[in-house]
Amino acid sequence: MQYLDRANAGVKALSPYQAGKPIEELERELGIKNIIKLASNENPFGLPPSAKKAIQAQLDNLHLYPDSNGFYFKQAVAKKFGLQPEQITLGNGSNDLIELIAHTFASEQDEVIYSQYGFIVYPLISQALNARRVEIPAKNYGNDLPAFLKAITPNTKLIYIANPNNPTGSFSSAVEIADFLAQVPPQVIVALDEAYVEFTEPNERVDSFGLLAKYPNLIVCRTLSKAYGLAGLRIGYAISSTEIAGLLNRVRQPFNCNSLALAAATAAIQDDEFVAKVAENNRIGLQLLQNFFDEKGLRYVPSKGNFVMLDLQQPAAPIYQALLRKGVIVRPLAGYGLPNHLRISIGLPEENQRFLTELSDILGL
Repeated sequence: MQYLDRANAGVKALSPYQAGKPIEELERELGIKNIIKLASNENPFGLPPSAKKAIQAQLDNLHLYPDSNGFYFKQAVAKKFGLQPEQITLGNGSNDLIELIAHTFASEQDEVIYSQYGFIVYPLISQALNARRVEIPAKNYGNDLPAFLKAITPNTKLIYIANPNNPTGSFSSAVEIADFLAQVPPQVIVALDEAYVEFTEPNERVDSFGLLAKYPNLIVCRTLSKAYGLAGLRIGYAISSTEIAGLLNRVRQPFNCNSLALAAATAAIQDDEFVAKVAENNRIGLQLLQNFFDEKGLRYVPSKGNFVMLDLQQPAAPIYQALLRKGVIVRPLAGYGLPNHLRISIGLPEENQRFLTELSDILGL
């Protein structure tokens, strides 16, 4: 039996996600110690102490199912941002929400618009659903929103925008986003993916939650994997109109967020001091890397995330491998159609400096 023939048409052309090896296994294979990982945009501080305490308090209740509605977490989010709990949809990370939105609104006869070099899940979920994928060429490695508007047809159902964008770090301003939303037909759903919003300067952020009252076709996705340090627990949330949230919750799995994730997220979302420390470390580290690249004449895309994309102007794979042999893991981007580029996550000060030292040695800078 050829089960490939039995798969959905959109699934047949997909390839399984190629996960990296655990650090411990890489250290064993390469015969080195003290590998640092600057590949996955993770929080170098780990999870906040407030979240650790909340997890500890939940350990005796793990024989019980989690609260499917995430009551306390939704209350904390609603209070922090001036929202209604009924506007919130829980996700197993924002990745889960991106897929949930597609499953709710997109089907084979529909078009899904996203940017070249946008988050790779957008085309993957669209293909899995056999929806028509409309990829808009990037402008300066970012979202060309006027071109998005021109691409809208009567069959357009869903638009994904990552802001800041992963993996390029590009950013669309508040004015650009508001102008774009004003021109999108109300029947077209816009999913604004703000996984890295906490790393942008407060005075330049889009008032995305404020825009919801004017644009009920807008869905804002956020995660606690990055600035809040909960990547291993997988929890995120979407904010939308109550009508859209009700539709998403028809599709959402009842227990898609586990008890430890909910407890940790409820504590972390209120921990502004921790997030401020993370953001400040990121600001300093990002500036260090970008200043170094400027000094050495290396090309990069100015970033608004907790990472920076370096253009080596030559195949990046050999340099990635050379860094790996020196115990520094970064992210090659050939899978995004960027074979000359590496994405480097911002780490602790000593990790950032080690990366720069090893890169200098490899490139003879």
